[in-house]
Amino acid sequence: MKKSILVVDDDNMNLARTQIILGKEYDVLTAESGMDALMRLRDTKVDMVLLDIDMPEMNGIETFERMKGFAPEIPVIFLTASGLEEDVVSAIKLGAVNYLKKPYRPQELLKRISQEFEAR
Repeated sequence: MKKSILVVDDDNMNLARTQIILGKEYDVLTAESGMDALMRLRDTKVDMVLLDIDMPEMNGIETFERMKGFAPEIPVIFLTASGLEEDVVSAIKLGAVNYLKKPYRPQELLKRISQEFEAR
């Protein structure tokens, strides 16, 4: 049975690209906002979350904080275009397992996901 990954990003092109990269090896679910992600996580079993930091209304950090209230066991890898060191530091301090700066190489994303699943 394939592991499932929820990809959260407000950019439809990023969602589509990530779904293409991961679709052969994983069941990929998508969410276009933090609120959408939280609703999906309450209704669906997910093995990992790829979470964009910079989103309108509820950013990735806030989404992660809320998610930890009911699904703290799900590993989160942050995807960020911002490159702001404080965003990355905040994410890691909150318990994110890793992060990847956009745009990323497909092989690098697959490698990081695989490493996290192997470590569990």
